[in-house]
Amino acid sequence: MLETQRHSLILDLLDEQQAVSVRDLSGVLNASEATVRRDLAKLSEQGKLVKVHGGAQRSPQAVALLRPHLKGSAFLANVEKHVAQKRAIARRAVALCEDGDAIIINGGSSTYMMTEFLAGRRLNILTNSVPLALELLNTSDNRVSLPGGELYRKQNIVLSAFDDDIIDRYHGTYMFMGTPGIGEYGVMESDPLLVRAELKLKKQADRLVVLADSSKIGARSTLITCPLSDVDMLVTDAGIDTRQRDLFEAAGVEVLIAE
Repeated sequence: MLETQRHSLILDLLDEQQAVSVRDLSGVLNASEATVRRDLAKLSEQGKLVKVHGGAQRSPQAVALLRPHLKGSAFLANVEKHVAQKRAIARRAVALCEDGDAIIINGGSSTYMMTEFLAGRRLNILTNSVPLALELLNTSDNRVSLPGGELYRKQNIVLSAFDDDIIDRYHGTYMFMGTPGIGEYGVMESDPLLVRAELKLKKQADRLVVLADSSKIGARSTLITCPLSDVDMLVTDAGIDTRQRDLFEAAGVEVLIAE
């Protein structure tokens, strides 16, 4: 992750939490504590935060300008985790598509990996992922559509609180989505606005395909987006165990293993 990206993410986290520790930032940013301390020192010199023992807090001037944030992990941090597994999963997911298909891709680090394998395809794609859309515009001949709404920088997605955008006029063969966890309770999510957006997109597709590396299998979050009965396919890696696979297949979910 670039220094400017780390700085932006640190400030976003401070908007959300008001104070963060060096240890927590190190985990979120996938950076050493020494790197985090240097970042905090630079941001402190710029007056963007206040250094405190073991971490930092938002500067008094910035508190009055706080923006709304979504709960959940940051895209820039997630995209650097389990890269090999996510890349294999993305390749397997794209293989489901035929040129000319219309598909929907929800924002997230797992679905973002699909860009590499979509580069040589010709599809109609609706996505709320800003980095995925930009990448496809630069590397492919796919037709890409974005819904209207507000940009949430931490997750790098566009969400709208209103119903009058292009989503309800779009129809896709598949909807591809990631998740912080999937298990016996269904597909999990961390923020009500994310759940609302995902359900809105899901209604416009014939089949729902969840992309989840094995670290997400059985993991829980605070909210349930949908039950397993709503999921048509789960694309994961070989780290899924037999008991977990049996659970999904018993619920009618087709499990695809990405080699």
